[in-house]
Amino acid sequence: MSTRAPSPKTNKEPVKRLLSPNFITAIIDEDLKTRKHESVVTRFPPEPNGYLHIGHAKSICLNFGLAQDYQGRCNLRFDDTNPTTEDLEYVESIKGDISWLGFDWEDRLYFASDYFEQFYLHALELIKSGKAYVDSLSEEEIREYRGTVTEAGRASPYRERSIAENLDLFKRMRAGEFPDGSHVLRAKIDMASPNMKMRDPLLYRIRHAHHYRTADDWPIYPMYDFAHPLSDALEGVTHSLCTLEFENNRDIYDWLMDNTQPAMRPYQYEFARLNLDYTVLSKRKLIELVKNQHVNGWDDPRLPTIAGLRRRGVTPEAIRNFANHIGVAKTNSRVDIALLEHSIREDLNDKAPRVMAVLQPLKVVISNYPGDKTEELDAPYWPHDVPKEGSRSLPFSREIFIEREDFMEEAPKGFFRLSPGGEVRLRYGYVIKCEEVIKDAQGNISELRCSYDPATLGRDPADGRKVKGVIHWVSAKHALAAEVRLYDRLFNVPNPDEGSDYTDYLNPESLLTLTGSLVEPSVKNDPAGSRYQFERQGYFISDALDSTAEKPVFNRIVGLRDSWAKQRQPEKTTIKPKTRAEAKKPESVGKEPDPSEDFSAEQKARLEHYLSALKLSRTDAIILAADPALSKFFEDAVKAYANPQGLANWLINDLLRELKNKSLADLPFAAADLAALVALIDDGIISNRIAKDVFAEMLKSGDKPQDIVTAKGLEQVSDTAALEAIVDKLLAAHPDKVAAFRAGKTGLLGFFVGQVMRETQGKTKPQLVQQLVQEKLA
Repeated sequence: MSTRAPSPKTNKEPVKRLLSPNFITAIIDEDLKTRKHESVVTRFPPEPNGYLHIGHAKSICLNFGLAQDYQGRCNLRFDDTNPTTEDLEYVESIKGDISWLGFDWEDRLYFASDYFEQFYLHALELIKSGKAYVDSLSEEEIREYRGTVTEAGRASPYRERSIAENLDLFKRMRAGEFPDGSHVLRAKIDMASPNMKMRDPLLYRIRHAHHYRTADDWPIYPMYDFAHPLSDALEGVTHSLCTLEFENNRDIYDWLMDNTQPAMRPYQYEFARLNLDYTVLSKRKLIELVKNQHVNGWDDPRLPTIAGLRRRGVTPEAIRNFANHIGVAKTNSRVDIALLEHSIREDLNDKAPRVMAVLQPLKVVISNYPGDKTEELDAPYWPHDVPKEGSRSLPFSREIFIEREDFMEEAPKGFFRLSPGGEVRLRYGYVIKCEEVIKDAQGNISELRCSYDPATLGRDPADGRKVKGVIHWVSAKHALAAEVRLYDRLFNVPNPDEGSDYTDYLNPESLLTLTGSLVEPSVKNDPAGSRYQFERQGYFISDALDSTAEKPVFNRIVGLRDSWAKQRQPEKTTIKPKTRAEAKKPESVGKEPDPSEDFSAEQKARLEHYLSALKLSRTDAIILAADPALSKFFEDAVKAYANPQGLANWLINDLLRELKNKSLADLPFAAADLAALVALIDDGIISNRIAKDVFAEMLKSGDKPQDIVTAKGLEQVSDTAALEAIVDKLLAAHPDKVAAFRAGKTGLLGFFVGQVMRETQGKTKPQLVQQLVQEKLA
């Protein structure tokens, strides 16, 4: 196969972008404008040693999305340079996940293992030019010689080997003459570099292991920092996108490009990885959850793996929309899982037909309805605001089942469901009244005896009495028995990584299996994998693996907000702008009302612009478009700094909450100042937490955010020497925890990182702290 991509075609400016504007699109726009690159070539480079998760989905959507937006190309390349952990099973699952997400690498499927010979030749050239050498120190000695953040490293005694000796040793390594660990190939760069990654990084190590593609042909394997940039160059990649943990590796990337002089020179750029609340995205932790049977395999619907999300019933469109809503930033932060759940609901609203299911049944006998009669009631599949047609017949008989929680013997004020002597309307059916409560020997309610008003089918009671409640039901002799699995969040705290052991926070109620549920008969012949909205319950999918003709199994994809348990919030108006939390209303039967239906033509035009051009989430777009002054402030901020979603987040979550009864005219700062604050966060100058303090001072004094940061000394600490001193002090203060970590209790890493962050008052990059702590503890 060819190892070099064909010459790229000249790009044309896309008509409409799939991705929201961000700092990477700004870089690409400038590169194309200055003709630094003639086209855009990206790549998604997974290691085939596990299953993809939603964090990978963000990267997939970014890399393939950029290629689509700029009419370029995105390669799929497997970084298969570690033979002991990789397997063809993972290759196939990753390919399947990417295809399911809706992306196509066409004929550009590559493997780093295809380039082993080219890597080897590049290594020989580096040795010949005196820029690489064979080191015979042990792994522990290499670590010791590397130095610390505050101390320069020491040169290996083998660093000055002659070129001839290095060539001889490296060729013998290739021939398989030496055992594992006896030699490594290192770049000869700078053992005193402040970036410890540049202190003669390893390029090759000996590993006598069977490779799933090259078998036993190679006893030496390239390191990631060597293979990754060379693979990019061989494939003609222009923009190599990595997450922030590889920020310090960029110096190695650039050094290799400068010293191997490829025909196609790629450049690396880093963006924030996805950190999602109420779950973990660490590959190691996901493996532990599966191996220790905390979950039921890689496709357990509680996992954030793409396989798990797919089995849960989440659609690829929902994941793509979520990835676009959260945007692309330069600084790490946590994303509320409610945003993912919102994207899922928004996507399923016009895809999932409405049907009725009773999850925990309570029998109701309608005493005045004929026992031998069955009536067919017409019920639409879609609410009025979903532009689809279709209905089904619901059998109605003397005995029905309602949801057990829809009856209360002693109902409090505001409970509009069924209670003794009370009336309620059956969805698409009659008004019934509870006449008698039947209990078993233990005093548990086993049955209700009700009467029905035959004149109330499709109309209000003739005497004008008001019946406020509507409940769902199924006919006892027609309903299908089903198993229903109610999946919830896997952890019961937003950030389980903060504790010493993340498994301490596993949610014991993350799965509730109901075996006695009942579903209306219209779903009987639907294929496995069909999605529905069970009215008043949530969105569900019939499980393709476990469902049978005799008893289907339904997985809850995402729930609806319950109007009784959650208590409805006030109706949203289009006059006074609200925070995002105020704008969200609980879902009831069908779809929640859309406030934009009452918008003026001008408001609707703004809404469309925010959705299509700026790619805001619908909730945020509605809030901003509703108020002319707020939308003007927002648009002025976007003109000053092109991060629409980031600015919308600050406007809605922070600024509106502070305004309360004030107007935007009362603010002591301008829209450009808020834009400058967001830019400081994206540029890594201040953290999100520090930004809150700066924002509070802006509200108080009206000063510029940069002036506040400078005056108060709030810049993030990036002096590695100073940080290392703090790390050393904290490790010395906790020798017992250091010993426990080195004995295998790796969850203590979060404790040490937290201590350093507290010591620096949050004024440093957590990823830098984590790197330093890991190096010390290692």
